[in-house]
Amino acid sequence: MSETKYESKITSAPCSAQQIYRVLSNMQNLERVKDMIPKDKIQEMEIEPDRVRLKVDGLAQKITIAIVDRIENDTIKFGAEGIPMDAHFWIQLKELNPVDTRIKLTVKADIPFMFKVMIDKKLQTGLDQAADMLAQFPYAQWN
Repeated sequence: MSETKYESKITSAPCSAQQIYRVLSNMQNLERVKDMIPKDKIQEMEIEPDRVRLKVDGLAQKITIAIVDRIENDTIKFGAEGIPMDAHFWIQLKELNPVDTRIKLTVKADIPFMFKVMIDKKLQTGLDQAADMLAQFPYAQWN
């Protein structure tokens, strides 16, 4: 296995880094979008301020995604437990002005070579889609 790094495209959100940070640094805000998650993919979800535990279709055990570090209005780092590889990801914010904050997602994971070939493009596409989705959240309304 070798550590692989994926970076999303950079997207732009029409609000301040502080507004985005306040929402994304508290995982309990997932309650607001929980109904949008396909029920056939996620069977159970336990949400706390710093972590979410979920039962994902196809995995025998629950996985945990936890915030492991925060840099206010700048970066939120996450770790994952219960998956068959070591993985970390983070959200980076760069405020250009109070109505234009850039968002970039980065994932680092130890992916076995035979799986890397199969998931490489899907992971990159998913990361870019997640960056697009995060840029469109109504952060100002959620603060």
